[in-house]
Amino acid sequence: MQSPANAPHPPNTPKVAALDGEGLERLQAIIARHAGTEGPLLPILHDVQAEWGMIPEAAQPIIGNALGMTRAEVYGVVSFYHDFREVPAGRHVLRLCRAEACQSMGADVLADQVRVALGLDWHETTADGRLTLEPVFCLGLCACGPAAQMDDRLVGRATAQRVVALAEEAR
Repeated sequence: MQSPANAPHPPNTPKVAALDGEGLERLQAIIARHAGTEGPLLPILHDVQAEWGMIPEAAQPIIGNALGMTRAEVYGVVSFYHDFREVPAGRHVLRLCRAEACQSMGADVLADQVRVALGLDWHETTADGRLTLEPVFCLGLCACGPAAQMDDRLVGRATAQRVVALAEEAR
């Protein structure tokens, strides 16, 4: 299975072109705000994500160069953390836990049911841009699995009916 960072862009998710002059200036300002601080990569990535709703691929080598890192090192961090995105998410994000504790409580069946009911696969966004479905590897609700998260709302002992209802409310 491909990782989210390596997955091809689904047809209903936009690609973002290279940074233009203004975008490059905004990126350089973010980098400058964190210059000289200890461990600046994560704060820079968080600020870039807040600015664009994603980490543009074109920004990664610029960030790496400014920090004395390779593009591969920056990419490794972007692709490791589930909150960093390479394509913009929908207005609402539904995450389903894929960790072992939730799997032992039926997360695989839940995921299959939710994906079919919503007509979405992992990392896909509805055509209207309202909902993105993402896998996540632990929401910290291991004793209440399977777990889900709709935006900032955590759901323990999630059922397909409950999760689909939350998704429909968000639509």
